[in-house]
Amino acid sequence: MNAFVVPAATNVGSPALNITIFGIFVAVTLVIVIRASRKNVSAADYYAGGRAFSGRQNGIAIAGDYLSAASFLGIAGAIALTGYDGFLYSIGFLVAWLVALLLVAELLRNTGRFTMADVLSFRLKQRPVRTAAAISTLAVSFFYLLAQMAGAGGLVSLLLGLDGDTAQNLVIALVGVIMIAYVLIGGMKGTTYVQIVKASLLIAGSIVMTVWVLAKFGFSLSNVMGAAVDNSPKAGEKLLGPGLKYGTSNLTKIDFISLSLALVLGTAGLPHVLMRFYTVPSSKEARKSVEWAIWLIGLFYLLSLVMGYGAAALVGPGKILSAPGKANSAAPLLAFELGGEILLGLISAIAFATILAVVAGLTITASASFAHDIYAQVIKRGQVNADAEVRVARMTALVIGAVAILGGIFAKNQNIAFLVALAFAVAASANLPTILYSLFWKRFNTRGALWSLYGGLISVITLIVFSPVVSGKAPLVEGGPSPSMITDPSVDFSWFPLDNPGIISIPLSFFLGWLGTVTSSEKANEVKFAEMEVRSLTGHGAEKAVAH
Repeated sequence: MNAFVVPAATNVGSPALNITIFGIFVAVTLVIVIRASRKNVSAADYYAGGRAFSGRQNGIAIAGDYLSAASFLGIAGAIALTGYDGFLYSIGFLVAWLVALLLVAELLRNTGRFTMADVLSFRLKQRPVRTAAAISTLAVSFFYLLAQMAGAGGLVSLLLGLDGDTAQNLVIALVGVIMIAYVLIGGMKGTTYVQIVKASLLIAGSIVMTVWVLAKFGFSLSNVMGAAVDNSPKAGEKLLGPGLKYGTSNLTKIDFISLSLALVLGTAGLPHVLMRFYTVPSSKEARKSVEWAIWLIGLFYLLSLVMGYGAAALVGPGKILSAPGKANSAAPLLAFELGGEILLGLISAIAFATILAVVAGLTITASASFAHDIYAQVIKRGQVNADAEVRVARMTALVIGAVAILGGIFAKNQNIAFLVALAFAVAASANLPTILYSLFWKRFNTRGALWSLYGGLISVITLIVFSPVVSGKAPLVEGGPSPSMITDPSVDFSWFPLDNPGIISIPLSFFLGWLGTVTSSEKANEVKFAEMEVRSLTGHGAEKAVAH
């Protein structure tokens, strides 16, 4: 019998206890959101929380936004199943923050108002650039939402003892409905408080699990890794070195470099992370936000190493792969192995909180981008009052929620760390080149921005669609999750060989931005560039906090 083929691990913990803990969390956070909503009296309140959050608060919220289901569920599962190669996701996600800190955080805070498009269109033609930036924002948000909703289906189905597609689909729909409620009621202010609570719980829960795992092995990480190797007969010693996931061929090495580029450069182009910088009153607080975020995120990813290898050692790949959600179930199964039903319920509630907080942040970003950039600036040409703009944002949130539910149903068996890596590839390809050119290149013009945004977006999505990620291929191990979105191996239409297209699409977007600029007759607006430079570097003229 194959080591990975074991009876389905669907009856884990007490469904009644899990539902109770979930219910308490949702009730408490809804109270927080409703209380926060009472102070929402302007567009700045709905989109940016009135710019009333301190650097420390916003840093914790950024960590809450960034440490998504991919971080807690996907990376723990990736480490448990592929060891060293899985931990590379953690390294990429963490190093990415240095790029965000050094290149974009403070400059974006000073230059923009509510969305990424505010920066990109500052000295260019408003309507075409805002349209392109909004489309790119919606694309990144869609891929990221896929990952979170996929994690929700597997997690809650595991905890409630549900099996089968219908049960997981209903769970995904329920998560979508709760998320929409957060956004409609609380706006950015309510979402931020939920993210602060969630980040605090996530890190505290991870510390408890890490200490508990180490205690079982004499507080020796090498003992944990040794037990993980012993409990993974298929992987064995390969769990401790590179090559288990990415292999040793030249093609897989290139694929890994492509993934690394997407992870490291993608963070600085993620719209829902960039939007968080507008919730603080000054550039100094924006800097402090990133410092707090880096420390908290770095701590978490160190903890994820122990949790991942701990899951391999104490749970084993067979039980992980047979559970609903596959690799995404590693952390909850580890919690059950350590502390039984109560710890499982608490850790799973934290994971559930993680998903709710992140999807709420993504939804408010996507809806704000449509309402503020497309509706207010493109359709209405700026002639719209704030109340109408916020009303459109709320209606957009409903549509985005419905799309997220349908997408999550389609992608529910994928590893969510992997899906998030695709979102990073889209952000790094479409957004980051245009942001950097806008901030630092005086000659940059509208054609360059459009070619960079659309060229990066079209190339990355095309390469993803025709890659092994979408086209059907067989599981890497018997009984394991399908490595592609189309699970039938006979449906194979891929012609692009890499799983992550960043190594092609990111340089292409930079090139198209340059080419579009130098071939355009449009003269750069040097006065606006000078104004943008002064504002971005000094904060003079930046959007101020709104007094109440």
